[in-house]
Amino acid sequence: MIYKKTNFYGLFFMILLLSSCGSGKNIAYFQKHDNKANLNEQPKSTILSDSQKKSAKSHKNTDQSSIPNSSGIYNVEKTTGLYDAHIKPKDILSITVVSTEPEASRIYNLIVPQMTEASNPTNVFSQPALQTYLVDNDGNIDFPIFGKIKVAGFTRKELESFLQKKLSPEFSKESPIITIRFMNYSVNILGEVLRPGKFETINDRITIFEGLAMAGDLTIYGRRDNVMVLRENSDGSKEYITLNLNDKDVINSPAYYLEQNDVVYVEPNKSRSKSSNYGAAETFGISSLSVLLSVTSLLITVFNVKI
Repeated sequence: MIYKKTNFYGLFFMILLLSSCGSGKNIAYFQKHDNKANLNEQPKSTILSDSQKKSAKSHKNTDQSSIPNSSGIYNVEKTTGLYDAHIKPKDILSITVVSTEPEASRIYNLIVPQMTEASNPTNVFSQPALQTYLVDNDGNIDFPIFGKIKVAGFTRKELESFLQKKLSPEFSKESPIITIRFMNYSVNILGEVLRPGKFETINDRITIFEGLAMAGDLTIYGRRDNVMVLRENSDGSKEYITLNLNDKDVINSPAYYLEQNDVVYVEPNKSRSKSSNYGAAETFGISSLSVLLSVTSLLITVFNVKI
């Protein structure tokens, strides 16, 4: 009788351990190395908008187009150039013009005036700074002297070259040096990550893995095969793109490089979804019972206690 009960508790303990262990195949990144063998296992991605298709076709730094085929899987391509973000409406840009002619460049560098106290004008509590440019809904900025300039769709480098050609006739000695920076390049990461929130960068480039690293990586409960990216395009259209982080070909997805204001959502797995049906008290009770049964089984096995 003792041995039967001992075997029963031992078997129960083993079942408990096995049920608490999840399969590791959905945890590691870049597992699938044969794209053709795993086409049916990859989630579908949404089709690109017309503007994105034109951008992909005109991209000169890739060997193949990254437009998805009829089954929704993105073609493998060899990237030979670095990623450049494109300016969108609602972006905030910093534009500085520098030259050896201070008077000529000064009118293009709008300065925010110093703030002083009305009661004491000599007491300055803010330092002068360059004003930024908000890209309006039509993709324009209001630039000194030239007025409205269409900037949406340009990369920083392209806009710098465009403004340099436009301003060069205004300088007699040499062409000015123009520097442009994004002031609000950020992404939002939600769901099963360690530190969800809004994350900013100063180099205008965030890959999906860099973004997840900023958020502390996925928790063990996050689905790595179904990460969703919500994106608003320059024309106001919205789309979501699903990423399978288990697959090495995720680097060919249009959401591998996150664009400004993208929202990344990491879906919880089945284990997390089921556990959400229990409250804190129920979860604590189940954990306590599991520990108690484990200790009891161990005592019976080690000390041959009769029950």
